[in-house]
Amino acid sequence: MAAITAPQEPKVTGQRRERPGLNRTAVLAAAVVLLFFVSVLLGSYTVTIPDFFTIVYNHLTGGRKIPGASFIVMENKLPRAVIGTMIGLAFGLAGALFQTMLRNPLASPDVIGISYGASAAAVVAIVVFGASGAGVSGAALVGALAVAALIYAISAGGALRGTSRGNAAGNRLVLAGVGIAAALHAVVNFLMTRADIRTAADALVWLNGSLNSANWDRAGVLFLALLILLPAVAVIAGPLRMLELGDDAAAGLGVKVNASRLALVIIAVTFAAVATAAAGPVSFVAFLAGPIARRFAGKASLPASALVGALIVLAADYFAANLAPVLLDGTVLPVGVITGALGAPFLLWLLVTANRKDA
Repeated sequence: MAAITAPQEPKVTGQRRERPGLNRTAVLAAAVVLLFFVSVLLGSYTVTIPDFFTIVYNHLTGGRKIPGASFIVMENKLPRAVIGTMIGLAFGLAGALFQTMLRNPLASPDVIGISYGASAAAVVAIVVFGASGAGVSGAALVGALAVAALIYAISAGGALRGTSRGNAAGNRLVLAGVGIAAALHAVVNFLMTRADIRTAADALVWLNGSLNSANWDRAGVLFLALLILLPAVAVIAGPLRMLELGDDAAAGLGVKVNASRLALVIIAVTFAAVATAAAGPVSFVAFLAGPIARRFAGKASLPASALVGALIVLAADYFAANLAPVLLDGTVLPVGVITGALGAPFLLWLLVTANRKDA
């Protein structure tokens, strides 16, 4: 007779049980793919799966176009979903890199002023110079990088050099960013009061973060940026894990703390800057992605954070573009309004749970 063996129990790691055969990052990736096709195929204008593949194939090969449907899919729905996915990945990685490096859940581009730097530069370009399109995106990119450099200079005494202890270092950078963000917010408000109604309306749509102006040119630029940045993240992931142990432990393991922190800051800021330049400062995506991914995956994970960021943007944009008009008598909301509404209660919940742990 064959020997009877008892069923193996799930492996226990700490206080969490790992389900055998369940890769939670793969689950997130499948959810992103599903929501991507939901965004393209469903909504105010529905497209069948055979028609979708026919439209894409004919567009690539120069074949016959389906009147109306080809334009809606190739010039509206598909570029919107592609850019939404890519900016979600970029914001999710930017937030996770900052939060992991500084060991502070508040250290995201939204909180430390990088998004405000992009916003202020874009509003200056719109209101003062009358810029539009690529000019606004370029100004936002420059503004985000300039503010990041300023925060780095202010915080270099402890937050990034490794001369302060972990929590104090993260707090210093966050406080510097909050102060700069407040000043930039005042600049934006002043410019908005000086602009005419039409210009102020254009600036306000951009400030909230929107995918309404998504096109293939922006998608191409964003894709090239991610093509460069994603391998850089893979290279820097090893030192990042060491920095999580603390500066002294990382230095003892051979990590060049100063150079690694600077490289991480540059990569994270560039992620946030290119995403903001493509769609505006979509609020709280970078802030939300890391903590949600950590709770879902059971550990800090850059791939999971990127995928959660993409899920947040795709879900929020689908609601803003398709469900909000039904609920609000035809009003189409920018995607940033939805993500901002999600971020505020999540921040309060994060503070409440942190207080319970400290109690």
